Amino acid sequence: MDTGSGVKSRSDGRPRHPLRSNSAPGSRPRPLQTLSKKASSASLMGTGASASQANAGFADEIKYEVMASYLYQQQCGRSWAGKNAKHEGCVVRKTQGEYQACPSSLTHSKFVTAVQSLNPQCAMTVGSRVIKAYLQLSPNNTNFVAFTNDQRIQMVSTMAELRFCRPAQCAAFVVDDRLLVVWDDDVRHLVDRAAKIEQELMDLVWDAGKEAEPKPKLFTSKGTREITRVKLIKTDEETGKGALPKRGIKYMNTILVSMTLVAMQGSICAAIRHIVMGTHLDSYWPRLGLMTLLPIQVIFTLFFGQVIFGSIAQILGPIRQAHENSKFYSGQLPVRLEGAKLPHLTIQCPVYKEGLEAVIAPTIRSLKEAITVYELQGGSVNLFINDDGIQLLTKEEREARIRFYRDNNVGWVARPPHGQNGFQRRGKFKKASNMNYALMISNKVEDLLVRIKRGSHWTDENETEAYTKSLQQVLRETGNVAWAEGFIRMGAYILLVDSDTRVPADCLLDAVSEMEQSPEVGILQFSSAVMQVVHHFFENGITFFTDLIYSAIRYTVANGDVAPFVGHNAIIRWSALRQVSYMDADRYEKFWSESHVSEDFDMSLRLQNAGYTVRLAAWAGEGFKEGVSLTVYDELARWEKYAYGCNELLFNPFRYWISRGPLTPQCRGFLSSSIPVVSKITIISYIGTYYAIASAWILTLVNYFLKGWFSEDLDKFYLDSWQVWFSIVVIFNCLASAGLAVMRYRVQERSLTGAIIENLQWTVMLAIFLGGLSIHLSVALLSHGFEVDMAWGATAKEAEASNFFVEMPKILKKFKYTMMFSFTLLVLMVVLGVAPFVPEGWRITDFVAILPLATVAVSHFLLPLALNPDLMKLSF
Repeated sequence: MDTGSGVKSRSDGRPRHPLRSNSAPGSRPRPLQTLSKKASSASLMGTGASASQANAGFADEIKYEVMASYLYQQQCGRSWAGKNAKHEGCVVRKTQGEYQACPSSLTHSKFVTAVQSLNPQCAMTVGSRVIKAYLQLSPNNTNFVAFTNDQRIQMVSTMAELRFCRPAQCAAFVVDDRLLVVWDDDVRHLVDRAAKIEQELMDLVWDAGKEAEPKPKLFTSKGTREITRVKLIKTDEETGKGALPKRGIKYMNTILVSMTLVAMQGSICAAIRHIVMGTHLDSYWPRLGLMTLLPIQVIFTLFFGQVIFGSIAQILGPIRQAHENSKFYSGQLPVRLEGAKLPHLTIQCPVYKEGLEAVIAPTIRSLKEAITVYELQGGSVNLFINDDGIQLLTKEEREARIRFYRDNNVGWVARPPHGQNGFQRRGKFKKASNMNYALMISNKVEDLLVRIKRGSHWTDENETEAYTKSLQQVLRETGNVAWAEGFIRMGAYILLVDSDTRVPADCLLDAVSEMEQSPEVGILQFSSAVMQVVHHFFENGITFFTDLIYSAIRYTVANGDVAPFVGHNAIIRWSALRQVSYMDADRYEKFWSESHVSEDFDMSLRLQNAGYTVRLAAWAGEGFKEGVSLTVYDELARWEKYAYGCNELLFNPFRYWISRGPLTPQCRGFLSSSIPVVSKITIISYIGTYYAIASAWILTLVNYFLKGWFSEDLDKFYLDSWQVWFSIVVIFNCLASAGLAVMRYRVQERSLTGAIIENLQWTVMLAIFLGGLSIHLSVALLSHGFEVDMAWGATAKEAEASNFFVEMPKILKKFKYTMMFSFTLLVLMVVLGVAPFVPEGWRITDFVAILPLATVAVSHFLLPLALNPDLMKLSF
């Protein structure tokens, strides 16, 4: 049986609090004696440290006693506790396994023992007349109380059975004692939680037999807009049974891609016409060799053509598809599952050295809110952290992180450091190998549990004991180099999130419902918004750009394109993941590719080749939030990683081109896969943008000399950089910007004026950033081609204190070559333009030759300077 909760091992004897060393068990601690005024200075100095620690401990003791007393006061004021009851009251956790109880007679009661097994921050009993009367009359064979809002509270027979209940529900009815036990991780929310449950129980009794009316959830998310829910199609008028409407394929994207291809074909024919006519006139046959450049021209300009027709469609085309469901897109909420038991879900979150309080803890709190709602609806969830940093932290940081995991019922696995006793953390980007290792530990535990024979008298306690022994055996088999604790078994579905994620409170049931109703879906990717941290101009600009990307993805997928998988904020079918697993030199089952930087694209491709669909859930709105790059260094590294990953998926390194051919097996598999041809074209056009950006600096430099020195000799086939630059400005800054603004207005994401102003606001910043990427992306692409090692660490999730004097050395170290090269280009242009010693025939003064190269040089020079907010801080 899957208990759905973490497994804890505790010793009966707990260390007694220092302030209780001379007190009887359960008695109130004696206050510390005040130092005498006649104490010598030497005595004061000698005892200063211990006195400081004692005062701090005494302050904490007072704090916990005051909190417990306040909760008990509220409890008594609401008539939730009987005057002579032995097992009614409240507790507040002081340390691991130690609670402050009120009244003090509760300290060694079965209630406190049960709460210690759950390990919440605080808990209380609610023994009101309403609850006692309901439990007296309720059936004994009921496992939960179902409220009128489709949520339910678990029921147990005795206090001792609380250790097997689902902690995330934060409440349970105890039938034998006729009590409701409520717990929470925040003392300030405990009384409100208990009051809401009591009110729901009263509404359940009062509304019994009446027509059900929709009521607000116990715990609801804020700030999400209303989304239409799918309605069943009636198939039987007598029974009222219905079926889900069929999901068709939208062909708007097919039309737009076809129009792009027609325009591209016209452009290619015109280019061939120029070549042929020129050759016919002067009989210069080598000119025909220019036609070999046409495939490269197609790759570079395909995305450009799609932007043109896509922007026109955003302004003039249909928009209804953005609010409908189709094969790859969900604009409407699914019909919710009904039943006593919902599928078990695992939330998997890989982490590294992120800050506990600033990054990991807020994410866990957000996830726990969603877990609470799903478990109240009848499901079960476990949190599974893949911690790649815990073995690298200091002792204090490690203990704090482990203590936090225990307090929040988090299961976790941590692998050894790279190089320790020969252990290898494989991959250039360690996320994939981190998740593979953690899943390997989980699978080994599962294999041991499957072999255990369970009789008819098998209990939850037997299951917990078997799980604990299996986990310990697996860790011993690794030589105890792997660390793990808590519940790490996998559910039917995996919600994959990053360490800086926020999720809407009521999303898991809808996600699981859609996956259950669509067995062909392997990945359900959620549309996301941005969670900002520091709110400086660079983060604000990247936030706008990220929102722009997600708006474009939603529109394109709604038109019928295949949904992308971005590697986080997605529900993955566990059975599908196992279906596409593989084995390598480590000789254990792996799921995520450790040989590719873009492990998410590789996973998406393998699942689609296996017959599964990737779908975009736009009904999530802006409920899911993700962090963005906080510095220009991280954003640049992200683009380098994407460019490297694209080249890695498409092309073999240069030295293998003769023996293996240029294309990788993954690329050949992609081209021959069952993915729609239109989607393949869209993906290729997207990948082509990295090569177009990477080649910009070299093509612009060549154009500068060709246009400046050989302008009259250039063939008509040649399109100079000025024309390209001007076309990009017109299309991307004018047409695409207008299309985005109108589309956001039509789908009710923004006001028209606000969208236009927002687009104009970030034009300059994005021009500098995108214009300064070229050299960096070309280095990434060539590094893969020549097998030069590149590695990327985890993106910073929290702001680091910095200033001008810290940033300048960092900029000069990382960008010195690009800045020197850019400065050299600027000096070269000045010299060739105005220097008196340059001969007249060698001067380059043509504006259309100078401007494109000047733009590239200035953008690369300004990239680390103009886009670095910390340079404005001159603090010492």
